[in-house]
Amino acid sequence: MTDKLHIDMHMHTEHSRDSRTTLATFAQAAIAAGLDIVCVTDHDTIDGALRLREMSTSLRVIVGEEINSRDGEIIGLFLERAVPPGLSAEETIARIHEQSGLVYVPHPFSRNRLRHLRRNALERVVPLIDAIEVFNAREAFGADNRRSLAFAAAHSLPGGAGSDAHRPNEIGRAYVEVPPFTTQAEFLGALRAGTPTGTLSGVRAHLRTRYDVVRRWMGRGTKGR
Repeated sequence: MTDKLHIDMHMHTEHSRDSRTTLATFAQAAIAAGLDIVCVTDHDTIDGALRLREMSTSLRVIVGEEINSRDGEIIGLFLERAVPPGLSAEETIARIHEQSGLVYVPHPFSRNRLRHLRRNALERVVPLIDAIEVFNAREAFGADNRRSLAFAAAHSLPGGAGSDAHRPNEIGRAYVEVPPFTTQAEFLGALRAGTPTGTLSGVRAHLRTRYDVVRRWMGRGTKGR
């Protein structure tokens, strides 16, 4: 076993409405990027994560979900059941914790996203949060990641990092180097001892995602005809 593991904590596959990355391509790209552990956090579903976990790869898969709550997006990690969208932040968090999952808040200060957890909700649920994303490779402004880092430090929360990859070339652009862990509790300890690392993907990544959404929508329309 290596002394340190590389974990990308925020990633999407074809099971997200805005990604066309197949599970096989996802796995190949993650391995090529030198990742040991992947948190598959598709939008409002855990289907892709569960399927990848069953595939024969060298990757360790943490089943996650990026849930669109009424108050903004919240990630659940170590899930076995999907959490439905549209609930309040508090109810979403309760659904995650009742299955012994961890609550991870992505891109809380993002200026280029409409669905980030709103500030009043973030302040309201701070005592219920297990970790916070301090580096997201898809942020348009580096200062937004720095605000997340400062917020995590101010509230003594472990900080995570993720590529928020929607295409294979984004996978592994951000990760945390952590010591080995087994349980969820050990994961949080590893995260506190970890080192977040990453580079921004740039505005083009968002433009390509919009293009992929249109392609998927047009493909469904063609099938319907």
